[in-house]
Amino acid sequence: MNMPGAKPRRRVALIGSYAPSLINFRGPLIAGLVERGHEVHALAPDIDPATAAAVRALGAVPRSIRLSNSSLNPLGSLRTIRELRETLREIDPHTVFAYTIKPIVLGAPAAARARVPRFIPIVTGVGFAFTPGRELKRRLSGLAARLLYRRAFACSALAIFQNPDDRDDFGRMGLLPAGLATALVGGSGVDLGHFAARPVPPRTSFLLIARLLGDKGIREYGEAARRLKRLHPDIGIALVGYPDQSPDALGPEEIERLVAGGVDYVGRMDDVRPALEACSVYVLPSYREGTPRSVLEAMAVGRAIITTDAPGCRETVIAGENGLLVKPRDADSLFEAMLRFVEEPGLATRMGASSRRLAEEKFDARKVTADILRHSGLD
Repeated sequence: MNMPGAKPRRRVALIGSYAPSLINFRGPLIAGLVERGHEVHALAPDIDPATAAAVRALGAVPRSIRLSNSSLNPLGSLRTIRELRETLREIDPHTVFAYTIKPIVLGAPAAARARVPRFIPIVTGVGFAFTPGRELKRRLSGLAARLLYRRAFACSALAIFQNPDDRDDFGRMGLLPAGLATALVGGSGVDLGHFAARPVPPRTSFLLIARLLGDKGIREYGEAARRLKRLHPDIGIALVGYPDQSPDALGPEEIERLVAGGVDYVGRMDDVRPALEACSVYVLPSYREGTPRSVLEAMAVGRAIITTDAPGCRETVIAGENGLLVKPRDADSLFEAMLRFVEEPGLATRMGASSRRLAEEKFDARKVTADILRHSGLD
């Protein structure tokens, strides 16, 4: 029973495309909803026992759904919408949150058909389909994504974005209906206790954590690494990541060339904190992001940042204070920024301390959660 004057408790569903992300990226949001008395159902494909247990530990109900993450095949999409509709009818939520493209564009029509009062997409980035490029598949993907997003936003009560560039671009493309409320939040936030500040190692070393996609700037990172190793063979340059099924994915031969050029390819890590603590400078030369979670984690650990002056990425750096901004798709610009940290001892420590302060001020997961709940009327 709700106390007089208190906001009503609601049943809320959260739809993701990758089960572990329910905890890794949306754990604070789930916890925040539960703490405020809401009943939360967390939906994703193939929820494994460990993730299910973690969702239950937060006080929510895990629900596995069918949601292929590889394509938007029309027949498969219709089946997914139908199954999501039935699941949402069973749950009968007041509000549905969805994040990443497939949960948004398939979840919106499913929620509408299930007569869910409020559907709220959280746009975490625009991805392959919206990143500039002339490949036919990218252009076709972009066209399909625009049509599907337009339909999804037409069914939405609010749209939450992680950077102003994405919101402005969606508006310019005519994807946001007139009168739709929008909000900006500081990415998915970062747990400042889990990613605690650590001393910067005295030896200059660089780290990139990313899926092995061209759009993450991995090719530019490899070229900059090759040039830097010629001048400073002892500098550490590491890459943590894993292959991806995207059309933009790097192949085995390209990974071999990275290693031959001096990059220490570590592969996938379930816990990236040891890698972050071992580096002195974190690098993400991505072409575009929502708000890059790996950068927020590096900032929380207290590391200087090199990233691109591109949407989403530029939100994490105050140039010259906690890091350096470089040109997207430009290995020369990236090389010069990395070289500066090698040639200016102490720069990484000073900028790393600023990164931690910025993470505390702007990207604390507790603050981001409070902002989402306030904008959504669920605080």
